[in-house]
Amino acid sequence: MLKRFYLVLLTFLLVSCGKSEQPKISFYYWKTILKFSKSENEILTENAVQKLYVRYFDIGLQAETKEPIPISPVRFQEDVSKYSIVPVIFIQNKVMLQPNLDIEDLAKKTIHFIDQINAKNKIECTEIQIDCDWTLKSKDNYLKFVERFKKLSHKTLSATIRLHQVKYFKKTKIPNVDSGVLMYYNMGAIAADSLNSIYDRNVAAKYLKSLKKYPLHLDIALPIYSWGVHIRNQKVIGLRSKLNINELKNDKNFEQLSSVFFEVKKSNYKNGVFYEENDLLKIEGITADDLKQMADELEENLAQPPKEIIFYDLDQFNLKNYEKNIFEQVVSCF
Repeated sequence: MLKRFYLVLLTFLLVSCGKSEQPKISFYYWKTILKFSKSENEILTENAVQKLYVRYFDIGLQAETKEPIPISPVRFQEDVSKYSIVPVIFIQNKVMLQPNLDIEDLAKKTIHFIDQINAKNKIECTEIQIDCDWTLKSKDNYLKFVERFKKLSHKTLSATIRLHQVKYFKKTKIPNVDSGVLMYYNMGAIAADSLNSIYDRNVAAKYLKSLKKYPLHLDIALPIYSWGVHIRNQKVIGLRSKLNINELKNDKNFEQLSSVFFEVKKSNYKNGVFYEENDLLKIEGITADDLKQMADELEENLAQPPKEIIFYDLDQFNLKNYEKNIFEQVVSCF
């Protein structure tokens, strides 16, 4: 019996040693004012979160001059000294489409603005992330920008990577960054049909096999947000965030037609939005089972295990849709 016990123990140890360490749990923070709610603080503590990816500002185009400008910079109203903060800069693709873009000037100004925010809030960052859904037409400008930014910033640099940029990387190229973050969401077109544009397993399947061939290390971003697709006369007229399904169910102005569709029975205003009689709302979200399924799919297809799983995004509205231990359940799949 004792000999058998030691054999079982040895087998367990060998299996345990062969399995890589679980990824760390991190979050994106995408609001313009950084102030944690009670539930947000609890989730950060309970999941031993050490790193936050904070959207610092967007870069868009000034309407008249078409010059790049920072949009809606973050304001810190919270002491974040116990976290490692990674500034995330979202660059609209139209910026990189500008034929006469001054890449050197844009890189310097972006770094300077990041430094200003850090200095004001006594933040010392070692990593910066660039978020841009570049295309074949904007590729050259984007790749040059990343090169200059990396050289001038003297920081570890990461970049968000979309599924199509993985599958067709020989055409879209790979930015010169230290690592990438695969955005495993927003897979389909936002449409009036019944499909979920945030995550669709059939769409994902078309890209998964490409992951093993992608030469850049990838960490993973998974979605925990939801939205309502506002449909009028079979056409999408907008996205409505922070819609509470239970409120819709209890609102006499709306009638639930299926698990995802609500019909407007009487014209009304809700959360500042006008809904016309016969409009439809399609609710798109991600369940706990969806998250675990996504993790299983990725675990089977990634070339290397991820070091981090970054959930998008930290918001008490999103958190209340899940059990508190969902994040541990998801990372345990890797």
